[in-house]
Amino acid sequence: MVADFTPDRRTMLKLAAAGAAAGLVPGVAEATYRSALIKAAKAAGGLNTIALPPDWANYGAIISTFEKKFGISIKNAAPDDTSAQELQSIRSLKGQSRGPDVVDVGLAFALNGAKEGLFRPYKVATWSSIPASMKDPGGLWYGDYFGLVSFGVNMSVAKVAPQTWADLKKPIYKGMVALNGSPLGAGAAFAAVFAASIANGGSLDNIMPGIEFFADLAKRGNFDPSAATSASLVSGQTPVVVNWDYLNLAQAKGSKTMTKIDTVIPADAKPYGAFYCQAISKFAPHPKAAELWQEFIYSDEGQLLYLKGFAHPARFSEMAKSGAIPKSMLAELPPAKPYGEALFATIEQTKKAQAALTANWTKMVKA
Repeated sequence: MVADFTPDRRTMLKLAAAGAAAGLVPGVAEATYRSALIKAAKAAGGLNTIALPPDWANYGAIISTFEKKFGISIKNAAPDDTSAQELQSIRSLKGQSRGPDVVDVGLAFALNGAKEGLFRPYKVATWSSIPASMKDPGGLWYGDYFGLVSFGVNMSVAKVAPQTWADLKKPIYKGMVALNGSPLGAGAAFAAVFAASIANGGSLDNIMPGIEFFADLAKRGNFDPSAATSASLVSGQTPVVVNWDYLNLAQAKGSKTMTKIDTVIPADAKPYGAFYCQAISKFAPHPKAAELWQEFIYSDEGQLLYLKGFAHPARFSEMAKSGAIPKSMLAELPPAKPYGEALFATIEQTKKAQAALTANWTKMVKA
């Protein structure tokens, strides 16, 4: 992410309150969809999404709401695929009716997909309210939501929640620390390495200390190279998962009757944040349905569904200013302070970090 995007939610909370005081009514602002687009999208016969787990950023509710609202059936393939696998599906299923229409990928993979010519441009009606630093100027990709790197901790197994990156090296966490996949393919894992770097003498221009940190964790026997899932966190198979705050927070809420999950923003460094990106496949079998999906995602209604799943939507600032976010929803969010302090990598820094990971991760971490 480029340097001018610094989402300070403390300011946004004040703006939301001011909007309410001025007589603005918080709530869902119904988007005005073009009737011709809706008609064409329905005629397409469906929509193909990929890699959208129902418990990730509230995608279960987002998908069901879209289906009910427009009467369009969604086929969501491979819910647990990584960003890299999403791009591979565009390549391998080119020209097939089951190919993905849209993808939701980490920034590094959005950049790769655009460079390779895998996406087709599209600009939604609310384009102007998406921060410039969260979108490709030509409309090839656009950020949809963002979050911070956090620790999700199964307290039934770990007993004591780590509060810092340094804590993860302690013997009590032997075999417990996991990512949601390889940082070479998974956006959340990529961000975890970046965050570890910042906490260990690195910077947004130098991810190597993060790679060295995980190499050290592996050497100590604390790093579990298996790909963590929400199920493995709840079961205790992977008791400490370095993942997005919105995923760990949602998991804590959803599993509170089964086990206690703590969500920790590490205290020994400034938080690292990043966003995911929507894009329409250049070879989308249902292009009009794909366009309607994007219009829905970036409407107030779609953006609030992300926020309900604890993921901060791309249009958060603009919606807070207009009073479109209900006070009750703002009250459920975690403390605002870390979001105002978060660091976000620029596009060039992301490319540089990706190159360093590709060259060093496997040989150093052995995972």
